[in-house]
Amino acid sequence: MSDSPEIANTLDLGDIQVNYHDQGEGQPVILLHGSGAGVTAWANWRNAIPMLSEFRRVLAPDLVGFGYTESPADYEFKHLDTWVDQIVRFMDALDIEKADFVGNSFGGSLSLRLAVEHPKRVGRMVLMGSGGQPFDVSPELAKLWGYKPSMEAMKEILGIMAFDQSIATDELAEMRYNATTRPGFQERFERVFPQPYQRWADAQVVSDQDLSALENEVLIIHGRDDRVVPVQISENLFRKIKNAQMHLFGNCGHWTQIEQTARFNALVLQFLQES
Repeated sequence: MSDSPEIANTLDLGDIQVNYHDQGEGQPVILLHGSGAGVTAWANWRNAIPMLSEFRRVLAPDLVGFGYTESPADYEFKHLDTWVDQIVRFMDALDIEKADFVGNSFGGSLSLRLAVEHPKRVGRMVLMGSGGQPFDVSPELAKLWGYKPSMEAMKEILGIMAFDQSIATDELAEMRYNATTRPGFQERFERVFPQPYQRWADAQVVSDQDLSALENEVLIIHGRDDRVVPVQISENLFRKIKNAQMHLFGNCGHWTQIEQTARFNALVLQFLQES
């Protein structure tokens, strides 16, 4: 067992070996991370897992192509279909019939797609800085997806993510940078989101018809000062999902769960406990 808190349990799905965290008991909630370089489930959710696991069974997998989930060198990424398939097989392997979902950014888009394609598997959803609506890839998002390993590049990315620059610590930068220097990481990362980047933002769009058909209760959270995913994306989702509520944080960037940890956790817990 590694000393790294980012590495927890391993689940063999045949073609991939999923690294995942599994804490607490009760109704399951699955946390899905974003798509930034060096991201892991633990890096995204380390401030939420301990609190939520006091009340629920919390599962946080590294999505294939990211973190410490292992896949063959020639693994084919079919974009959202790739990760929808991974999560459904992940749930099946753990005998989880249905779960609530908390999705960060790309993980929010994935949660929406799961709810559309597998409605019986998805309960309540929390979408944080989520995609799912059309938008032009910003220079900041292009830097995230176009990352080349260096401490300087990682610090720049963290600065883009956070409104409060004190959060972009050397310790956090080192943890995420180290994750990107593992053998084969960069080659794999570049295969997940090859240029042109706009097509991958477009691939996350959920149609108005599918959004209006959702029966799920949905909590939408966004930082007003997000430079990665425009706050208008969440506003549009709020207008189109009938059972939606929305909370915006001022003086907050793309990392609501880190920049507003206590308030984020309280909102999510209250929302999940309503079920």
